[in-house]
Amino acid sequence: MHHPAPAQYQSVFRERLFAGRTVWVTGGGSGIGRCTAHELASLGAHVVISGRTAEKLERVANEIREDGGQCDTLAFDIRDEDAVKAAVADVVARFGAIAGLVNNAGGQFPAPLQAISKRGFEAVVNNNLTGGFLMMREVFVQSMQAHGGAIVNMTADFRNGMPGMAHSGAARAGMSNLTMSAAFEWAQAGVRVNAVAPGWVASSGMDSYGGAMRTLIPKLRQHVPMRRLATEAEISAAIVFLLSPGASFMTGVTLQIDGAASLGSAVFPTLEHNRCPPFEGFHRAQTPEVLKP
Repeated sequence: MHHPAPAQYQSVFRERLFAGRTVWVTGGGSGIGRCTAHELASLGAHVVISGRTAEKLERVANEIREDGGQCDTLAFDIRDEDAVKAAVADVVARFGAIAGLVNNAGGQFPAPLQAISKRGFEAVVNNNLTGGFLMMREVFVQSMQAHGGAIVNMTADFRNGMPGMAHSGAARAGMSNLTMSAAFEWAQAGVRVNAVAPGWVASSGMDSYGGAMRTLIPKLRQHVPMRRLATEAEISAAIVFLLSPGASFMTGVTLQIDGAASLGSAVFPTLEHNRCPPFEGFHRAQTPEVLKP
């Protein structure tokens, strides 16, 4: 029997948890960023989403407004230092203190290490590490240094290296280490800095891959002991927890969200089962094309 999707986000967190607070999600136009923006807005946050494409951002902002939330958009490139400074100044001028930053923007392309050019390597590092650093620094300098706050950085499952995406693995590991340094330096300003490391997530980003990666994606679940991929809502819930008062003594942590895929070894096989149902909190979630039967 088909049940219609609920009309609003089914968050596990209490209502109005972020009421009166401005929370900024970079890369908010799709995927995990879009989902996180929705969850935060459903909890009363005034959400600011940014990214490179105004059209994508506006689409998500309209969804959030339809659902009764508050959302504003800003289109710029996090790799452009002047653009980052100006964007942060704009948000602070319009909305006051930034209570939370979700440093989610990023992206990569699969390639064997020997085939990655210097330009390709630097593009991925700029996207996933340098851009996030610029956002952290400016939000700290222009707002959180005076008012406190919480930052959640996006990494990925680099626990066993990242063969096939070595440039991304290097950048994400760098972001995890940057998270630790910032947590230590910025505690005196009342700022917490944590990160999440998602494994394989059934998110729109999967549709951006072609070639061999595209044929591999439907088989990924066989390499996860839970025998499924994560939902976007399962990543968002961890991000929201780290931003919340419940995580007040957690800082400098990278939280692994991978269904145990990075543990164990090929010597010890995992069994086929369906004992680990997903959390389907996001009422507007869409199955990526590549995972449709």
